[in-house]
Amino acid sequence: MRQPQRLQSAPKQPSIEQAHSWPQKTNRLKASLFDAVGTLFYLTGTVGDHYALVGREVGLGLDANQLDRAFYSAWNKMPQRTAIDGPRENDDKLWWRELVDLVLDQVAPSLSELDHDNFFEIAYEHFAEAGVWELYPEVPGVLEKLQPRFQLAVVSNFDGRLRLILQHLSVSKFFSHVFISSELGADKPDPEIFRRALNLIHPNANEVLYVGDDPERDWKAAKAAGLLVFPLDRPRNSLRDLVRWVDRDSNPEPTP
Repeated sequence: MRQPQRLQSAPKQPSIEQAHSWPQKTNRLKASLFDAVGTLFYLTGTVGDHYALVGREVGLGLDANQLDRAFYSAWNKMPQRTAIDGPRENDDKLWWRELVDLVLDQVAPSLSELDHDNFFEIAYEHFAEAGVWELYPEVPGVLEKLQPRFQLAVVSNFDGRLRLILQHLSVSKFFSHVFISSELGADKPDPEIFRRALNLIHPNANEVLYVGDDPERDWKAAKAAGLLVFPLDRPRNSLRDLVRWVDRDSNPEPTP
């Protein structure tokens, strides 16, 4: 998952050539792990659009553009957390509450605590509803081709709502595991999240390919954990390039 301010297409560093090393033969691969948001699916509209919709449901007239700017600002203020032993408290719901409070404090500082409570509870459920997220068009076909050949799993900075989202999108059937930061107790870009996932699926790190779209949280972090990396970089490449790459006898870098 790319950081929110980078969800739109923009130049990214490092380059594909710098981001990873490729295995010598694809038959070494035993598993492929995927990021979720920005890799498998994306948010319909902006965060501000969705927050404004939630506001209307609870009787608040909030501006979508202001909410969008406030969300990016609040996201950047949230501190990076160190890994802990075991799951995080309450499936990370308190972390999201802190973020939403920062957003509302910027756009509507006079709101009461009850308004904050109502807004947050509706927003939290909203982002797990059908129709809020959409698959990238190539995703179902790619997963159908890969699933018979490799163990597939998801590794994401998310919480338990991710499993419901994958069910809504009809792709949960392809994944043997869904690893989420709230349960593993570690967040990308800490490589520890990948080490803990590997401990649960058992292949060696150099037999596992990670597919993600963020240079720091995905490419750099997975490589630091010893995984092979497919640096998804839409529109330069897509998951179709991943399929073409694993289908080759040798594995030159995919052509964007």
